[in-house]
Amino acid sequence: MRTLLPGNPTPLSLSAPTTSEIEPCESVGYDAPPLTQQTVFLKEPQMLKRFLVAVPRIACTMLLVPALNATAAEIKLASASGMRSAMSDLLPQFERESGHTVAVTFAAPGPLSKNILSGEIVDVVVAPEATVDGLLKNGKAMAGNVTVFARSGIAVAVRKGLLKPDISSPDALRRVLLAARSITYSNPASGGASGIHFAKVLDRLGIADEMRPRTVFSLTTGTVGELVANGEAEIAVQQFQELASVPGIEVIGPLPGDLQSTIVFSAVIMNTARNVSAARSLVEFLRSKEAAALFRTKGIEPATP
Repeated sequence: MRTLLPGNPTPLSLSAPTTSEIEPCESVGYDAPPLTQQTVFLKEPQMLKRFLVAVPRIACTMLLVPALNATAAEIKLASASGMRSAMSDLLPQFERESGHTVAVTFAAPGPLSKNILSGEIVDVVVAPEATVDGLLKNGKAMAGNVTVFARSGIAVAVRKGLLKPDISSPDALRRVLLAARSITYSNPASGGASGIHFAKVLDRLGIADEMRPRTVFSLTTGTVGELVANGEAEIAVQQFQELASVPGIEVIGPLPGDLQSTIVFSAVIMNTARNVSAARSLVEFLRSKEAAALFRTKGIEPATP
């Protein structure tokens, strides 16, 4: 981050200054009033010398204080709700290190994309691959400004303290789902990557029709795990990091075998970005070692070590 600082001060002279030696603050548009020995009532000559030299420079510094944060910017970030837990921890660290601030909104990929296509102005978007592709096709961003930074898988969770069912194979998962009175996953209509994929899993297992009346969809984004925690559903299926952050539930494992799907997350600098440099610094931070370490604690695979 570039910081504007006042110019290097002239070394303090111990000789008695004249009014012509006290230069005005022309660089910031401020003319320091002339100071003379008659206007300052100090008894010690040495103190007077130092005072007359220091005052105009202090004035210059005070007037330049607002410029110290001139390069700081507010970054508008629109993030898919699948990254809420990670972003909530990462963004404060980025703000401390960069001096920028981040105004973030979380939404399911469907509403997120709809808002941007309708004209919402944001600087950076964090979203799954399919959502990013849609933004590129609609001219909202350029492919060269897309950066992959993380990948996540889909997991299964039950209420904490209950017996963990066996989901080690597709057949085992099928039996567990059929035995459940209720299940929940992200509504595919919201555009959530895990929900779209799991709907296909149910079709592949041949139980989509049987599970439909037992499926409970949340009315709000990102609360699939909470439906299990409060007893409204027995089994939740969602991205690992979203389930792992919910108190009262326990992840019992990933979708087995080839039923699994890897969801790729990218950060996109939008064509509407007001400060490209600040936006780029956020994207670079998401690929940093600090971010990678936090992603791993959330069950997310970072794109870089």
